Amino acid sequence: MEAVDRTTVMKQLIPTKVDSWRAVKDDFYDPQSIFDYIDGAGEVYRAYNFQLLLARRFQGPEGRLIFVDLFFMGSPAEAFGVFTHDREGEKLTIGGSAVYKGGLLSFWKGSYFVSVYAEEETPATKEVVLRLGRLIAKRIKEDSPLPSLVRRLPTASLLPDEVRYFHNHLILNYHYFISEENILELDDKTEAVLGFYQFKEAQEQVKTVLLGIRYPGERQAGQAWRRFIHQYLPEAERLPQALVQTENGLWTGAQKNKNLIAIVFDAPSQEIALSLLTSFLQSL
Repeated sequence: MEAVDRTTVMKQLIPTKVDSWRAVKDDFYDPQSIFDYIDGAGEVYRAYNFQLLLARRFQGPEGRLIFVDLFFMGSPAEAFGVFTHDREGEKLTIGGSAVYKGGLLSFWKGSYFVSVYAEEETPATKEVVLRLGRLIAKRIKEDSPLPSLVRRLPTASLLPDEVRYFHNHLILNYHYFISEENILELDDKTEAVLGFYQFKEAQEQVKTVLLGIRYPGERQAGQAWRRFIHQYLPEAERLPQALVQTENGLWTGAQKNKNLIAIVFDAPSQEIALSLLTSFLQSL
């Protein structure tokens, strides 16, 4: 679709009037100009390959403002990914998934990530924010399938609201720090997912992390695998399987299958670690 057509489509996805609130300004931003609008967070959206942003400002009673940011991410996977970067807040059924916190509604649907923000949160502005969100979600006709990599996560004991989907190691380290260096060789051609699990072990709750990565090919996966084992699990280099018990008594390990790598951190037992790894790597 031509860029000019995309702007027309995006304008039609956001209402121009809701009750006494009227749209007063539209601005478009691309990956180069986004920093003119969002200074600090622009890199997050660029990390998910966003293509175009429509920022529409609404003005209501007493000059109050509501801001709608409609990001065209290019695919449902990227829209879901940027949504997972910050999942804190009240869970709502708008679009594919939604959260609301402090006057800010965020959700994804199809290839779009949407935020609706009231400059001043009141019961009345919250009602308008949620209504705007539902209207926008209704106008987006695309389906919202989860990325296939996310669907590989074993569901037993998974904390679904803490799943993260991303591409680069800076986003990985934001959610779960591994190394200052990009030892897993993540880039915009790799896909990665973090799943957080809660297990009960000896009357204690243990939080276990499963990291799954898909590389463009087996060669890239093999190279990343060797580097990760050498730098992060050197004690496993001479073991029949890359699975070790760490000083805290929990288990960390990794497995590779073709262009997929699965890594588990802090599993309460060897059996749980192996189950998570093998389940993720099995064919869908």
